[in-house]
Amino acid sequence: MHHTEQNDPGQDTGAQADRSADTGSTAQVTSRHRVPAPRRLRRTRALLSSRPVRVGAVAAVACCLGTVVFVESRTASTPAGPAPADLLAERAASAERQPASRATERAPAPTPTATPSSTPAATPTARPTTARTKVTRASRKPSRPTPVAGLTQTQMDNAHTIVQVGVKMDIPRRGLVVAIATAMQESNLYNLASGALPESLDHPNQGVGYDHDSVGLFQQRPSSGWGTVADLMRPAYAAEQFYAALLEIPGWQQMSVAAAAQSVQISAFPDAYAQHEQRASTVVEALG
Repeated sequence: MHHTEQNDPGQDTGAQADRSADTGSTAQVTSRHRVPAPRRLRRTRALLSSRPVRVGAVAAVACCLGTVVFVESRTASTPAGPAPADLLAERAASAERQPASRATERAPAPTPTATPSSTPAATPTARPTTARTKVTRASRKPSRPTPVAGLTQTQMDNAHTIVQVGVKMDIPRRGLVVAIATAMQESNLYNLASGALPESLDHPNQGVGYDHDSVGLFQQRPSSGWGTVADLMRPAYAAEQFYAALLEIPGWQQMSVAAAAQSVQISAFPDAYAQHEQRASTVVEALG
């Protein structure tokens, strides 16, 4: 009778463990079965099992860890929050030492130094501009004559009016002298109103006379038919009336200045006109 030998489960487990220890470097366990390790993997394990390689691997890992630690240290040293109080104080002190560019007092900018260039600079072409000339129309007032023969400007202006009227009427030069000498004697070349005619005071005048109702440069009387008070108070009108009366005297050009003046004026002092002949000639010469 043969007895069937049964294997002890413990023995089987031990045997399997021994085999696993013998082939631990060359086999992999997949699920419940062992699969032989590939040849390349066996070489790698053998290489790593040597002492020099293990030391080098540890050094490499330490180097990498050091880099990580260094990066972390640099990152941690930069504060992410607001700047410390001492840093803000330092920045404020620096701002006080360097004034802002908005200051009202500014130093002139340095003159740039011209850099010689081989290429000549292009000359800018001037744009044609149309100049606008502003034409100012000056008021054209007749120039006032310069006084001569001791006359004032007012007297010279009146003499100028008398001469201008005579020139328009084609009166000879001698007739101009007679008219100026007559006005010098009668009114001293001022356009006078009359104290006897209050109406004359309502018109522009240069003084007041009291010889009856005589008015104006030639002291002509409205009551004698020389004209109205308003007309005779105008120097140009008074001069026209004198020349018109002079032209009616036959041979007046051969008469003396005093005789010609008396023929027109019929004055109580006929010889008084002669004293003004020289001065009258000077005035006419200046105005001619």
